[in-house]
Amino acid sequence: MIDLNDPEMKEIVEEFCDECDDLLEQMRDSLDNFEDNPSESKHLEEFGQTVDRIMGAAQTMGVSDIGQLCKMGKIIGYKASQSDKVALQEIAAGVLFDLCDFLEVLLVNIREGKENTELNYETFQDRLQWLADKFKDIERASCAIDSNEDGAGASQTPKNSKTTAELQKLISQFGKAS
Repeated sequence: MIDLNDPEMKEIVEEFCDECDDLLEQMRDSLDNFEDNPSESKHLEEFGQTVDRIMGAAQTMGVSDIGQLCKMGKIIGYKASQSDKVALQEIAAGVLFDLCDFLEVLLVNIREGKENTELNYETFQDRLQWLADKFKDIERASCAIDSNEDGAGASQTPKNSKTTAELQKLISQFGKAS
């Protein structure tokens, strides 16, 4: 837990939370734009890019729950953007909206110096796990695209299995760091 009694730390936390609020709005806008036009999966990728910014700041500050949540959101956002199944993308968008709500509660708890004991991690973990299983064959989980020597596409197995394993580990550990 972050010490909000330290005036310098309190100011840093407020700035972090304010920036996260702005980024949360951008994340929701990306998801709204996707829902308005599900054929434009680039909005799911935009979500991944934005949540990555929160993830970096959270990891720097040592806010592990937020860092883990954002990392899962980033991976799922990028993987969803690569899916050719619109219905699955729409489900992912719904879960990512819930992720935004979850993140908002975590930020309120940080601002108020509360523990995250009231959150239902288990149900959310189950939903994330279901999505992770659906996306396990999708390789790309970041905005960087690896090309083969001929530039014809991305490499498949090693990075994919590493990303899938990383997502599985994050899901299983989520909520245990609080």
